[in-house]
Amino acid sequence: MVRPYLILLFMGVVALPVNLGQGLRVNAADTVQVTPNPEPTTGFTNPRLLYSLNAHSGRVKSLTFSPDSRTIFSGGAYNDGIIRLWNSTTGKRVGTINKAQKNAVESLVISPDGQTLASSGSDNIINLWNLKNNQFTRSFVGHTASVMSLAVSSDGKVLVSGALDGIRVWDLLQQRPLSTLVRFDNRIDTLAMSSDGQTLASGDTKGVIKLWNLSTGKLIREFTAHSGTVTDIVFTPDGQNLISCSSDRTIKVWNIPSEQLSRTLTGHNNWVNAIAINRDGKTLASAGRDGIKLWDLSTGELLNTLIGHSDWVSAIAFSPDGKTLASGGFDGIVSIWGNPPVTVRK
Repeated sequence: MVRPYLILLFMGVVALPVNLGQGLRVNAADTVQVTPNPEPTTGFTNPRLLYSLNAHSGRVKSLTFSPDSRTIFSGGAYNDGIIRLWNSTTGKRVGTINKAQKNAVESLVISPDGQTLASSGSDNIINLWNLKNNQFTRSFVGHTASVMSLAVSSDGKVLVSGALDGIRVWDLLQQRPLSTLVRFDNRIDTLAMSSDGQTLASGDTKGVIKLWNLSTGKLIREFTAHSGTVTDIVFTPDGQNLISCSSDRTIKVWNIPSEQLSRTLTGHNNWVNAIAINRDGKTLASAGRDGIKLWDLSTGELLNTLIGHSDWVSAIAFSPDGKTLASGGFDGIVSIWGNPPVTVRK
């Protein structure tokens, strides 16, 4: 039995077991344009562009990795609505979900066991996909506006969705609605969940970050973090810090126990669209108009700037094993960054 994460009752939210005829089409023979770079590196401060993939007809809106780091999932924006699957080692396309959303695929998350993919879009709907049998399973319907962000608990029990009309919580195991956390509370652009599944962070268009206790459904605290939209937020693996980025061109590191701003990272020349933290908790990647920047979180030092897109970088994700970085751009390209395998000569 799933423990109650919230004390609030849900209203007007339904889960539809509808078969939309949308399945995961797997075709291992699909090929993509790849640009391997054989130059070896050490560490992740100086990765190389391994592959450049023609992924979508427009902006790449969302990226996520499978828990085993072997597969990258990319979602297209605008009228694309397609999810593509890529082998992170070879750069080959290994699957496609056509018409995953009616318009843009705004967010993608995968359950920790790797069996369920959740996608959300500008069509106000959340769709669930069974990756074990490659089939569509269910839609969550209840939001009345674009669902911009999804977050899943580390135990795989709870899915949280953020949209223009607030935040909703779903039972991912029983595939049913649990509750509505808040309604019409600015536009929620981004969500993040702590590794222990107890704290939810939300960021909105007014630059405000709110922290929620998922066991009680109560607001812990809120603060104005940025002078522009909070475009992305992530918890550090140890749960001690929350990192946010914004249209105000800054990245900020917030210490949760002390409730203080501990560091501000500046260097992007325009909006910071997305951030991702490596599993080591030390390296942060950020994406914007001027490429991808890598930061040392312990010092705030800018380590490197990676250029692999001809337009804004709109999405970014580290693999769970920390060895690979994926980026997506307005150019429709998904780039894979990392250290090429070293060939040992006998």
